[in-house]
Amino acid sequence: MRVIIIGAGGHGQVVADILLRMRDAGEDVTPLGYVDANPVLAGGTLVGLPVLGGEEMLAEVEHDAVVAAVGDNAARGAVVGRMRHAGERFFRAVHPSAAIAPDARLEPGCMVCAGVVVNIGAVIRENAILNTGCTVDHHCDIGPHAHIAPGAHLAGNVRVGEGALLGIGSC
Repeated sequence: MRVIIIGAGGHGQVVADILLRMRDAGEDVTPLGYVDANPVLAGGTLVGLPVLGGEEMLAEVEHDAVVAAVGDNAARGAVVGRMRHAGERFFRAVHPSAAIAPDARLEPGCMVCAGVVVNIGAVIRENAILNTGCTVDHHCDIGPHAHIAPGAHLAGNVRVGEGALLGIGSC
């Protein structure tokens, strides 16, 4: 699976690391690089991957899927809308150190960082971010484009709405 990362900022670089760790763990994933709206980044390298240019490069680089790795929830939602309209397929980026219950549902485009725990019956909707070391307990429902920040902890049966942000260390 050849994947392009949309966004070369801090979160994009975290997602690059996730994809590289997935590859190292034997997953069928090849991160190709980033596309980013900042023209200053084009031609550079971040986390060992090239910044290919702007979104127009998606038409020029053969790939199988994208990850919308933009930290701002509203901006990420807009990127997903554009990518969906363009017919892109979304890839789930799940760090190998994450502990995911066998019946948890991870929708396309979600990002699960290092040290995350997702327990039984949880649903992580499209394009949501579960950031480093957060925990999502049993039967939680994390809405599309939501972001559970590093170190946040959710008890069972919690619903997080679309585009919501639970900040660092939230409980």
